[in-house]
Amino acid sequence: MAKFERPLVMGHKGMLGSQLYLILRKLYPATVGLDIEELDITDQKQVEDVLSHHKPEVIINCAAYTRVDACESNREIAFRVNRDGPRYLAQAAARLNTRLVHLSTDYIFDGKKDSPYLEEDQPHPISVYGESKLRGEEAVMETLDDYLIVRTSWLFGVKGPNFVYSILSQAREGKTLKVVNDQVGSPTYTADLSRAIVKLLELNCQGIINFCNYGSCSWFDFARAILRFKGMSHVEVQPITSQQLNCPARRPHFSVLSLSRIKSVLGAYPRPWEAALAELLSIAD
Repeated sequence: MAKFERPLVMGHKGMLGSQLYLILRKLYPATVGLDIEELDITDQKQVEDVLSHHKPEVIINCAAYTRVDACESNREIAFRVNRDGPRYLAQAAARLNTRLVHLSTDYIFDGKKDSPYLEEDQPHPISVYGESKLRGEEAVMETLDDYLIVRTSWLFGVKGPNFVYSILSQAREGKTLKVVNDQVGSPTYTADLSRAIVKLLELNCQGIINFCNYGSCSWFDFARAILRFKGMSHVEVQPITSQQLNCPARRPHFSVLSLSRIKSVLGAYPRPWEAALAELLSIAD
């Protein structure tokens, strides 16, 4: 198994990065966590200087501009963060002979497939966010031979904001919830994804690999499960269409990722999203 002493988590204050940083620190006490205050990944010289100072053996890039709707009106920012940032990290990694793990998204697909997306399926993003993330993947692949791109979907975790906390907040305010029922994907618990990333690093996994919790649902189903696990099934949830929601950015109607490769690498499927959700809600306020 691959060993490393000094992993670096970029974006360590975010929902995924904070969870991954905590797990890595327990295993590798010299783990470094950086966020935009310490390193702006859109500044190429700063990337070179800071990474040259830390000399990590592996970089895990959890930094991204993830406000999907805001990307539509902030295209330049989305591409600077989601395309140029990964390119600069990859270039620095190449000079330092450092491995790079880059996080990507199901939103690189258009949602027209009727079965789970394989790693080798042709991407076709339908939003600025999805396109910028795809260009980030391409920048990493064009620059490095030793890389791992982990595609994931519908993240939820201890650190918010995320869909779980949004649903609970609205429910506690006594609101009738309206949630889309024509977008289907796989919720992913940041704790499970973080542990999988560590295992993939230790196994020296390369290329592109999907990870999400097992199973799929619509956002409507996800919302009802959140309320059920919290004993709030009495809260009314109304299903609506994406057209009725009328968000600036289009979302894929079906973006379930295939878990065949992760099963072959780790020896088992990730646990079901319902089990992961129940664990989070047992510790969440």
